[in-house]
Amino acid sequence: MTTPKPLRKDAQRNREQLVRAARELFAQHGIDVALEEIARAAGVSIGTLYNRFPTRQDLVDAVFEDRAETVSRLAEHALALDDPWAGLVHFLERVCELQAADRGYNDLVSRRVPQASPSGGYQRGYELMSRIVARARESGQLRTDFTLEDMAFVTWGTTRTVEAVGAVRPEMWRRHLGLLLDGMRAGAAHPLPEPPLRPEELARAMGEGC
Repeated sequence: MTTPKPLRKDAQRNREQLVRAARELFAQHGIDVALEEIARAAGVSIGTLYNRFPTRQDLVDAVFEDRAETVSRLAEHALALDDPWAGLVHFLERVCELQAADRGYNDLVSRRVPQASPSGGYQRGYELMSRIVARARESGQLRTDFTLEDMAFVTWGTTRTVEAVGAVRPEMWRRHLGLLLDGMRAGAAHPLPEPPLRPEELARAMGEGC
């Protein structure tokens, strides 16, 4: 396997400026912000942007490459808590806080399936989330029919709540999450009219393919 050559100093500087500019603009306006605007904010040409990041997804991955590790650390902390339900709630609250603080990340989690990235941090996060859900379910506190794929409803719901009322009531997502958590408790469970999404169905729903 050939080791990539290190970037020249000017190329590395351009890359860092582009990532910094994209991070700021994504946080303010979401990940669909015009690439021309990012290049302008970074002080480089659009051609330079495409030289460093041939696709929008390449740039998005560079901006959020540390988030997979952040989510994994949050999941590890949740698993270290003695109470499985408290661990689940802690994990969901921390992830929702990340969404509420960064519109770009809020966009990202509504479009990416963790298991769609079969290696690296995303796969690790997926495995840890599986354990969080299984542990809470086995404790008898999480309803028995709740699956890992149902976690998508939490992130999707938070995405829309943040988009709809974030500018008016930045903490309103906490009320939304509280309502969802009550519905996830075993003591409040009633039979559900539809079976859970299969992993491949969730992937198709989020546009990742099977």
